Amino acid sequence: MMTTPQRIRLLTPAEHHDDPRDAALAISNDEELEPLAARIAQASRIDLHFPAFTDGRAYSQAYLLRKRFGFAGDLRATGDVLVDQLLLMARTGFSSAVLGAGADPDDARRQLERFPGFYQRDI
Repeated sequence: MMTTPQRIRLLTPAEHHDDPRDAALAISNDEELEPLAARIAQASRIDLHFPAFTDGRAYSQAYLLRKRFGFAGDLRATGDVLVDQLLLMARTGFSSAVLGAGADPDDARRQLERFPGFYQRDI
């Protein structure tokens, strides 16, 4: 049985900047999540930062936020987000991603549509 990948909302840096931040919590990829549990429970959006595309710790944080903390709000990837990482971001729990300044949104959408489904389950 194949699963259909969860889609991810794509934002430009300007759209991200214009989004209300009143209930958003920004977490760096080297922060422990346990001490932030109360703030996580109150957040409607959590921004997880990728300082470099080679640093994947935010994927683990996204998984933990969805599975262990039960976070159901907008989980946003920020920082060095590459188009070819979007599918994995969507599968590990991210619901939105801020594309880099030079990224083409049409290329990003095509990347997300490249695979119609997967045999493995998403989170």
